[in-house]
Amino acid sequence: MLGLLLKEGELCVCNFTDVLGITQSKASRHLRQLVDAGFLDDRRDGTWVYFRIAEKPGPEQAQVIEMLPGVLEGKLPREIFGRLAAWRRKKQKSGDSCKRLPSRTGARTRRQR
Repeated sequence: MLGLLLKEGELCVCNFTDVLGITQSKASRHLRQLVDAGFLDDRRDGTWVYFRIAEKPGPEQAQVIEMLPGVLEGKLPREIFGRLAAWRRKKQKSGDSCKRLPSRTGARTRRQR
């Protein structure tokens, strides 16, 4: 989850369910734990909740976030990013699921640490 967010910027819970093949409740639970631990910020847009790496993490969280790209380099299966790209194409054509595609820009978050 952190690896996807580092690469993609901001993602909705539905991205994680489709891309990782996990249930919505499991994705939400894990993402909530990462928010509560200070690693992620979240924001609500209607019924959708979007997550991204915390803008103002604590010092310990910042150290972990800083190390992640080097630790994860080459370790995330390419198929995950292929699934994410396929999901984006599908949603652009159909307009289903999330109200809009995840933004890669820094929108204001509901919860910042």
